[in-house]
Amino acid sequence: MDKKVKVNASILIIGNEILSGRTQDTNTSTLAIWLNSIGVNVGEVRVIPDVEDIIVDTLNLLRSTYDYVFTTGGIGPTHDDITAQSVSKAFGIKYEVHKEAFKILEAYYQPGEFNEGRQKMAWLPENANLILNPTSGAPGFNVENVFSLPGVPSILKSMLGGLTNRIVGGKPIKSLTISLRTVESEIANSLTKVQNNNIDVEIGSYPFFHAGKLGVSIVIRSEDQNKIDDCNSQILKFVNEKKIEVVDR
Repeated sequence: MDKKVKVNASILIIGNEILSGRTQDTNTSTLAIWLNSIGVNVGEVRVIPDVEDIIVDTLNLLRSTYDYVFTTGGIGPTHDDITAQSVSKAFGIKYEVHKEAFKILEAYYQPGEFNEGRQKMAWLPENANLILNPTSGAPGFNVENVFSLPGVPSILKSMLGGLTNRIVGGKPIKSLTISLRTVESEIANSLTKVQNNNIDVEIGSYPFFHAGKLGVSIVIRSEDQNKIDDCNSQILKFVNEKKIEVVDR
């Protein structure tokens, strides 16, 4: 993949516990920060239930749209962990015991602990590439442009280092934040003009409340530092004209 080409990914969060509100998703942030750092832009995030048909249909749509798809959740030992079999169905390949995964898990557990539930974590799509897990043994897996990771945030985070050489990104996405003591309505028109003059730069406006006062953080994102600097100059120009205070956060 050409390093100069923009590379896009989607994140697919799988789990009824996320949709019910019982568990708070932090994996999206972890994955997005990591992907941006290696030049992969996250174009879409979806959260879906543990339902095979929904997983299969969503996965087939995303993998045909994006360069990479990262799934989280559903690769554990219980009955509702159905991501591996759903990925198998999406690709039309066998769902079977992965010999290498079985050996890894068998070696990880003490004698008598490698029960049927834990053996389920060795059932993967045929010829899947393993993503090693330095924290709890059970590997994730990769089929073509789909990478399936566990839902436990600390475990997922520990596995990303092993993926860096398997993901080909574009130019790293850089960002600059300008925090202002103002409200969005005060800068909306001026900020729109800057965005219209820099259509290939992403400019976001995010209100905050800090130290008892309202403010707005403007985030400029681009692969090109010169374009970020140009936008920064244009924003600071109207900020100075309006006599808006720039603050540290």
